[in-house]
Amino acid sequence: MKHKKLNKIFRYFILVSFVTFFALYLSQSTGYFEYRNSKKVALTSKQIEKFEKDVKEGKNIDLENYIDVNNKSYQNALSKAGLSISNATEKVIQKIIGGSFKILGDLVGEET
Repeated sequence: MKHKKLNKIFRYFILVSFVTFFALYLSQSTGYFEYRNSKKVALTSKQIEKFEKDVKEGKNIDLENYIDVNNKSYQNALSKAGLSISNATEKVIQKIIGGSFKILGDLVGEET
């Protein structure tokens, strides 16, 4: 009974892994990620015209004036809670590891 349940979980895990691999492989082979990155970098014709006009007029050229940066914040209550839990866990683990090494150093006879 337990063996069948583990076998079912293993098959599900293999299936999910295969589907994930296949999706990532297709997105890479079709150039989806390269297209998205080039779309982010490419200047629009309006921005190019503005740049050329500023160059002709001898104005100071600043890259920030020509590239649209859309920084979206994806934080919500759940992600903030997850970050808080992660930070708290990190502090506890650092204390545990630091204490363990201190105890180990005391056992070995080294002074810290």
